Amino acid sequence: MTDDDPVRPAAMRLPIVTGTDGQPYLGCDAVVALLRAIAASCRTLADDPECDLDSAAAVIDYEADALECRAIDRTRRSA
Repeated sequence: MTDDDPVRPAAMRLPIVTGTDGQPYLGCDAVVALLRAIAASCRTLADDPECDLDSAAAVIDYEADALECRAIDRTRRSA
């Protein structure tokens, strides 16, 4: 991976299951993995003197958006 390659959200690698109610769910292990990936990204940004808290928030929003899109897709396929 180079600096020019697009960053793939950690949320894209998490397993989502569809419950009997048709809703998408993540297991506890997957949530822990996502939170650790976000924390690692924040630490990386904290080491960069040119980054600020808005950058860290943007990383979290990016992960949340990716996960939300996957959850919506999963729900649509089960309907």
